[in-house]
Amino acid sequence: MNAIEIRDLKKSFRGMYALNGLNMTVPVGSIYGFIGENGSGKSTTEKLICGHLIKDSGTIKLFGKDYTDAGVRVKVGALIENAGCFPGSSVYTNLMMQAINLGIENPDDEILRVLKIVRMEEHAKLKFKKCSLGMKQRIGIAMALLGSPVLLILDEPINGLDTDGMRIMREILVDITKNYNCTVLISSHILGELEKIATHYGIIRQGKMIQELTAKEMESRARIFVSIKTKDMQGALKILKQKHNNVRQEGEYIKVYDIEDTENIIRYLIENGHIVNEVKKNKVGLEEYYIELMSKKEGE
Repeated sequence: MNAIEIRDLKKSFRGMYALNGLNMTVPVGSIYGFIGENGSGKSTTEKLICGHLIKDSGTIKLFGKDYTDAGVRVKVGALIENAGCFPGSSVYTNLMMQAINLGIENPDDEILRVLKIVRMEEHAKLKFKKCSLGMKQRIGIAMALLGSPVLLILDEPINGLDTDGMRIMREILVDITKNYNCTVLISSHILGELEKIATHYGIIRQGKMIQELTAKEMESRARIFVSIKTKDMQGALKILKQKHNNVRQEGEYIKVYDIEDTENIIRYLIENGHIVNEVKKNKVGLEEYYIELMSKKEGE
């Protein structure tokens, strides 16, 4: 069973389609990285799943049931845009108001549970306005976790965080999926961070899903390249282009793609009078893969 199944989903605003036949499959237990340019339809999709918008057509199923089913709606937690907290109230008070609103039994125990998950139990008395951006994002996740949802939808939760804040957020999301039986749908522009935790990816463009793949599939498709620095970069580039088809200079490095044999490259450059100052082998990551995919024209 899949946590989310979307088929031929359409949503328009003033005659313009934000989503135009979107298909999407999010497996149970996954961390699904939802990727796309601004205006591609990510937030619209998440808001439709949460019931914040009304679709034009298509189907949305959550755990095999229609997304409007009351029994399945209570299993969904979400943090879209911001936590919606009262700035002058404490972290605990904000969570208590939400717990009461949701009709949660034993709210004190539930608040302690979610604060522990997001590592905020020591800050329960702190006023929301005194919290850092990273803390506010974690409070928003804590609110979304009230009632033990099995599907968590997060819209750009790591944007604007510092390095430590992103690390903590990564650890929390992995913990949620592994230890709390929760599937996570997360959108983000910070692809390097997303790559560290996502098990599946969905890449959207102009309201349509152009590719879905697992992290393992992405890894297997990633191209190998060798990065090189020499004293005479232009001369070395010219020489390498005579031997290899896919060579280009990017920033401070010459990059030779689709090749792993660094020794032969170094030997070839030395034989042609070039001293190699630096060489390293790399694999194209999610960000490079995404950029290359998005640069292709539709249908390629």
